[in-house]
Amino acid sequence: MRHLYRRWDTPRSTFGDLMVVVFLVVQCLDGVLTYLGVSIWGPGVEANPLISTAMAVAGPIPGLAGAKLVAIAFGMVLHLRRVHNIVALLTLIYLTVAILPWAAPFLTR
Repeated sequence: MRHLYRRWDTPRSTFGDLMVVVFLVVQCLDGVLTYLGVSIWGPGVEANPLISTAMAVAGPIPGLAGAKLVAIAFGMVLHLRRVHNIVALLTLIYLTVAILPWAAPFLTR
């Protein structure tokens, strides 16, 4: 578990910079795909209860944008804390459980 956490005073890392950029791209892609999916198939297609509640309360665009901004903010905090392995792990998780499930209906349609 110790290899997932690095101290604040470690030097900049090219790997960390790359991972935070990929994390930001994945978050934006997830937001776009979620918006397209909700606008095509309706709000019931969103499986994440936090995202669907945010969209129901604030509307699709503000709710989704707010949720994505919170996720990006947490990712940036991890990056600034130099916890790049966790940012990479979260990026992989998002690709697996958010991007691929959204991409499948669009590619098969």
